[in-house]
Amino acid sequence: MSASTSPESSGDAGTTRGSSHVHPPAAGAGRRGRRRARLRLWHLGVLTVLVAVLAATAVRTLVIDVYTVDQVSMQPTLDDGERILVDRSYPDEDGVRRGDVVVFDGTGSFAPYQRDQGAMVRFVQHIGHWFGQGAPPQTYVKRVIGVGGDTVACCDAQGRVTVGDEPLEEPYLLQPATRSTPASEQSFEVQVPEGRFWVMGDNRTESVDSRALLGAPGGGMISEDRLIGRATDVFLPWSSRRHLAELPASEAVRTGGQASADDHESQEIPDDQ
Repeated sequence: MSASTSPESSGDAGTTRGSSHVHPPAAGAGRRGRRRARLRLWHLGVLTVLVAVLAATAVRTLVIDVYTVDQVSMQPTLDDGERILVDRSYPDEDGVRRGDVVVFDGTGSFAPYQRDQGAMVRFVQHIGHWFGQGAPPQTYVKRVIGVGGDTVACCDAQGRVTVGDEPLEEPYLLQPATRSTPASEQSFEVQVPEGRFWVMGDNRTESVDSRALLGAPGGGMISEDRLIGRATDVFLPWSSRRHLAELPASEAVRTGGQASADDHESQEIPDDQ
């Protein structure tokens, strides 16, 4: 009968049906497996990037940060365009130390009248800084000259700054202090309150520092809570990389004797304003 079907035909049909229902799912499962593998790799890549970013952010927030010097006020210690490493754990139990080169937020002192640029502008600035494109405009780098309790004055008969009536030896100055070229063309005498410090640039004739704020609110004193950290190294450009050695405590304020400039060859430090 035309309606009858032979076993062979039935078997062939069964084979055909089996093929149509078995092989495509196997191929689909393979594609799904490959998609899952790619997805796992993508997730792993994203997780790796996130961990790296978080680790770098933690380091830069809690330990070491990077700043670019964009002025000449700290020559010859630091030069325009140099990039410096900043130790954010500073100050330690010894507190702020005379002679240290520090980075600080000048808001309320050096930048008291800066107009608020808005959250988005600040965000872009900080992102740019994170990737090494400069620093927020209110950030400064200077050298600590006096700390809480000090009386800082200029100048003595030899043209030197004094701290507590003792002459301050400053081998890091661009122009050595003498009677004819004093450490500051502006005379002053200030008492530094506890919790604050007095800063000056190493290139005294080109530095806008605490001297410029005499008579202003705060009198040129920087609050310790504005400290960002201490400059420790110049790492770019590569040809200028060097460590910024700390001044020995015995040389931060010297009572006579001569401070050897050779002791401070590595004391080249950047400026900021």
